[in-house]
Amino acid sequence: MSNENMDIESNTADQIEIIYEDEYIVAINKEAGLLVHRSWLDKGETRFAMQLTRDAVGCHVFPVHRLDKPTSGVLLFAKSSAVARSLTEAFTERKVTKQYLAVVRGFMSEQGTVDYALSFKPDAIADKFANLDKPAQEAVTHWQSLAQIELPFAVSKKHTTSRYSLVRLTPETGRKHQLRRHMRHVFHHIVGDTSHGDIRHTRFFRTHYDCTRMLLHAQTLALSHPVTGEPLVLKAGLDDQWMLILEEFSWVDSAKA
Repeated sequence: MSNENMDIESNTADQIEIIYEDEYIVAINKEAGLLVHRSWLDKGETRFAMQLTRDAVGCHVFPVHRLDKPTSGVLLFAKSSAVARSLTEAFTERKVTKQYLAVVRGFMSEQGTVDYALSFKPDAIADKFANLDKPAQEAVTHWQSLAQIELPFAVSKKHTTSRYSLVRLTPETGRKHQLRRHMRHVFHHIVGDTSHGDIRHTRFFRTHYDCTRMLLHAQTLALSHPVTGEPLVLKAGLDDQWMLILEEFSWVDSAKA
């Protein structure tokens, strides 16, 4: 392979989708499987959203919220520490509205709320020195069911068919793995979630639809601009695996933000 072709492949691998940028902030559509920043938990990883964004915009960027590695969608960075502080406060004070799309097992009712406090789940490495006696923290998630489908496949032994829902999730709080843990709590596990999901449904989607990712996507982020105060709605499109599922289930229109 020529050096020129290698450079082209390298540049392609390092591309990220910028969905909004001005002199104060930048937002990207983070792909599934991409870490936000370097972590000693994933020492083998070489690509990070923070570094790729910095390289794309030509200046240092500051993370103001997080997305789990397997989650895709809107990820916002500040271009200065002052703006980062302002945005972090906005997230803490619940002045930012986050909406996610998810595919979950079972038929969910039209709408509802999960109000279920979440205990601190320490990681053996990352939280080695953390306070393990933290009380359970308030956690609230609202859902809206957008579409449903029943498939003629017996994924579990109890049922001859399998049911799935396309839902919009709006978290009020931002606890670790909140949406994934809340969906597990109400027995509507997110498809593809290898930590909090149902492996049978994850395996079914992988086998029948070649879906290798968790079907959770941060679709929109609505906030007031940290400097101008103008209302800002950031939207992130869906990747090929998501679109394949939506087309297969005739859910494309239902998934629109």
